[in-house]
Amino acid sequence: MIKLLVLIVVILALLTIWRIIRVLELVRDLRGEEDYMNDNDSKKNGIYSIIFLVLGLLGMVYFTFDAKKYLLPVAASKHGVLTDDYLYLNFAIIIVVFIITQILLFGFAYKYRHRKGQMSYFYPDNHKLELIWTAVPAVVLMGLIVYGLKLWTDITGPAPKDAMVIEIYGKQFDWTARYAGEDNKLGHSNFKLITDENPLGVDVNDPASKDDKITRDLYLPVNTPVLLKIHSRDIIHSVYLPHLRAQMNAVPGMETQFHFESTITTDSMKQITGNDKFSYILLCNKICGVAHYNMRMNVVVSKKDEFMKWYQGQSLVFAPATPEAPATPAIIPATDSTKTAQGANTTSKVIASR
Repeated sequence: MIKLLVLIVVILALLTIWRIIRVLELVRDLRGEEDYMNDNDSKKNGIYSIIFLVLGLLGMVYFTFDAKKYLLPVAASKHGVLTDDYLYLNFAIIIVVFIITQILLFGFAYKYRHRKGQMSYFYPDNHKLELIWTAVPAVVLMGLIVYGLKLWTDITGPAPKDAMVIEIYGKQFDWTARYAGEDNKLGHSNFKLITDENPLGVDVNDPASKDDKITRDLYLPVNTPVLLKIHSRDIIHSVYLPHLRAQMNAVPGMETQFHFESTITTDSMKQITGNDKFSYILLCNKICGVAHYNMRMNVVVSKKDEFMKWYQGQSLVFAPATPEAPATPAIIPATDSTKTAQGANTTSKVIASR
């Protein structure tokens, strides 16, 4: 109620000010006073408009280049280069249009400034001009839309048949990666199978799960197609790899996926950025709760031989079965430093063949 009363008071105050100004204008007209605006003041205002235009454009150029230090480095994936180029194309068009419109806006303010005794020209319409300024933006926007849709279709289309399959499993408030093994097929999982020892709910009876491996870090071989199969245990999360220009929601009860191919190793990106501490990262791009800031996973892009060396040292999801004991779930290591050599002799034919 108080907010409503304040709003009413503000509106009434504005109406009162407007009426006072109108009364003063009528009084001036009845007294026959000269126009309050003279040619000298009008010229000054026109010059100020040009000065503001020049300073404003110079400021825009300066702050545009200054903001580059806050931007992400070069895209580290094949599709990322295409999306960045498309974004820069949009920026270029917007900047050109912005500069033209601002020059016209402030240029007209100077050229057509008030002059005593000069009347404005009545120019209600120009069909040719209206056709031009309607058709040109329509053609440009249609071209951008068509190209953008084609780009999006290519990026989100089916993954290559030889793409390495990795599951990204999210829950409040961490990520887990599960690598498909020699068969490049992830074992079936179900939330009903989740236990403390089997937090991903992987089916022990599914043969495809026997060679799956789990890790808290995400390692990727460079120049290798990767298909992320994304799951969530609880609420909507979002797998976000900013440097790889990849993002896809993790939705409980369904599987989402995104495929990409990294092109720059972590070591190479350190040289590109001039930052020896640089590292790729996977973040949650949804505000998913009080510990949302903790949902981050270390990502390493390495050469294929280095990746294979790391991969061979990762734990299987299930410990191998023995005559005395059946296969049992392996507890996910807390950090990458607690990796075991279990399954070291099991290598992925899909990866090794690349």
